[in-house]
Amino acid sequence: MPEIAGYRVSRVVGTGGMSTVYLGTQLSLGREVAIKVMLPEALADEVSRRRFENEARTIARLEHPHIVGIHEVGRTADGLPWYAMPHLPRGHVGQRRLTGDPQRVREILRALLSALAFAHARGVIHRDVKAENVLFDEADRPLLADFGIALRRGHGTRVTMTGLAVGSTAYMAPEQARGQQVDHRADLYSVGVLAWEMLTGELPYKADDALAMAIQHAQSPLPKLPPGLRQWQSFMDRALAKSPRKRFPDATQMLAALERVPLSGGSHGARLQDFAYGAAARLQRLPKPAWVAVGLVCAAAIGLGMPWRHLAEDVADGEAAPASSASSPTDASSVSAAAMAPGNGGIADGGAATMHGAAPLSVADQAIERARERMRTGRLATPNGESALDSLLEAVRAEAGHPQLAVASTALLDALGESATGAIVAGRDAEATHLLQAAARVQEAASPSASARANHRARVDKALRARIAIASRRVNRTDALRLVEHARVAGLPDATVQQLRAQAERIPDLQGRDPGNLDGMVVLDGATRPLAAFVSPVSRAGYARFAEVTGREPALCRERISLLRVLDRRDWTTPGFEQGGGDPVVCVSWKDAEAYAQWLGQRDGYRYRLPTTAEAASLAAAGGARIVSEWRADCTANCSRRTVAGASWRTDSASRTLDPDRGYDDVGFRLVREL
Repeated sequence: MPEIAGYRVSRVVGTGGMSTVYLGTQLSLGREVAIKVMLPEALADEVSRRRFENEARTIARLEHPHIVGIHEVGRTADGLPWYAMPHLPRGHVGQRRLTGDPQRVREILRALLSALAFAHARGVIHRDVKAENVLFDEADRPLLADFGIALRRGHGTRVTMTGLAVGSTAYMAPEQARGQQVDHRADLYSVGVLAWEMLTGELPYKADDALAMAIQHAQSPLPKLPPGLRQWQSFMDRALAKSPRKRFPDATQMLAALERVPLSGGSHGARLQDFAYGAAARLQRLPKPAWVAVGLVCAAAIGLGMPWRHLAEDVADGEAAPASSASSPTDASSVSAAAMAPGNGGIADGGAATMHGAAPLSVADQAIERARERMRTGRLATPNGESALDSLLEAVRAEAGHPQLAVASTALLDALGESATGAIVAGRDAEATHLLQAAARVQEAASPSASARANHRARVDKALRARIAIASRRVNRTDALRLVEHARVAGLPDATVQQLRAQAERIPDLQGRDPGNLDGMVVLDGATRPLAAFVSPVSRAGYARFAEVTGREPALCRERISLLRVLDRRDWTTPGFEQGGGDPVVCVSWKDAEAYAQWLGQRDGYRYRLPTTAEAASLAAAGGARIVSEWRADCTANCSRRTVAGASWRTDSASRTLDPDRGYDDVGFRLVREL
């Protein structure tokens, strides 16, 4: 077992091509973790080494409820890179049988697409989405793991050797299998493969080796789903398109399409409605002489008791249903032949022929069907004149009381809300404004359900608060105030708009100054001038780098005079108890802390210092470790003593004054940066 400071490694839980995963215990917190350690032979490969380092950096920056996080990164006693992450004992999705549970499949896909939308918006492509990388936590939530071959924007394909296709071939997009440049749509292809596997219990393509599998992904047509899963076929056709241009443009739109897939084929009544509103659109694309043939085929099918809806769909798609697919007959009296014609004249234009006298599709019917088709292809509010919004408004003008308007407008409002919030989170403000304006028009002109309106407002509110929180962390007041306009366009309540404005106005105004990299820091509210504080106290490892570079001698550390302490000298290197590199450094004096702040400022050009007691209230919101007291900038008695704030493992005192030349085994420090 590898030796890792601060951890007890117990056993191997998994191996891969470049690393081994161990089960271990983080001693400082007593929690079980999974520790991923690079294999020794992988260290000789620069590509593998850089890929592993990229994995650690990528995961550390992606904080999302459906992405496996990272606790700590380091090196083993033998110099092998490692990182610790949560131990997820409930297995991966490949160990679950989900073929009879489309609702659970939808939940898992929803979580994965949400995680990928978050990662893609930050320039990260996973490139290895597969069953083994979808893990479950104790609450049985799916989490996306192993960004080990992730690609960040700006790094290009140089991380991969020329012609090397990384990823698991069974889930690999055609362009990825060929070793070509990939973008986020390769991840969406892999999600499509995983969706197929969960629904059917097997992969869409099967081969004996990786090369043959890659060739099938690149060249073989997509097979048809079983009859019981036909409602998923159009979703799969787009998700697994050979060309990236024909796939969903992003994870948000793929998620919107997912929500529109029925969970089951439905009853006979649902099939009739699907026929009236779905098959008609496909049949309209057939040459006119084919309409009569389709009508005759369907009439014959009805007479034979065949599943006419599926037969009509197959004819419209250029296929023929086998005679052995007969099932129980459907009530033919409810079938409108006009549903198969592009106009209002029945089977052939200019004629009045209908089956059993059923009414033809109205102008509003056709407009609603066009709206649904455009939603399926992602044309929600653009292009102008040919969007789902345009078709819905056309239906409203034709028949404002049409019974299907409420359903169609609810679906469009939901899709617009999903796309708008995705644009908000990704920072595409012009697109978000356009989509929110379109959603407002849907609510004004049509009749989406009250719950859909409430969900839309709640979704936009949540996205805006998250984005303003990001702007706060980046000290971007201008961006946050601009987002308040989105709340107004979305029609959020005045009280909510004012809350968001107040949240934005609390962000300090830097007047054009660059706040710099604020990773690991939080901006303080209520300070006399803009400040950012480190979330955690300075660590033992961080202070060790400073001491090594500067050669600073350690301060004497003792709580009280005793013969034992004289004989057994204590300082930050040997405080009297075991510490890991990530633990707060203790036994450093106030003067040591000041020297560290000056050294850090010389390295990056910013001004660091200890916080004052007056800033402590704001500093408390920063969180971080609370097992040690912390030095403050304040002083008493001609600055012969300095203030220490906060309780520690040794004392419950909220504040005390101590000798600034001496270190104490329960006192550490953290810094603030002036912005």
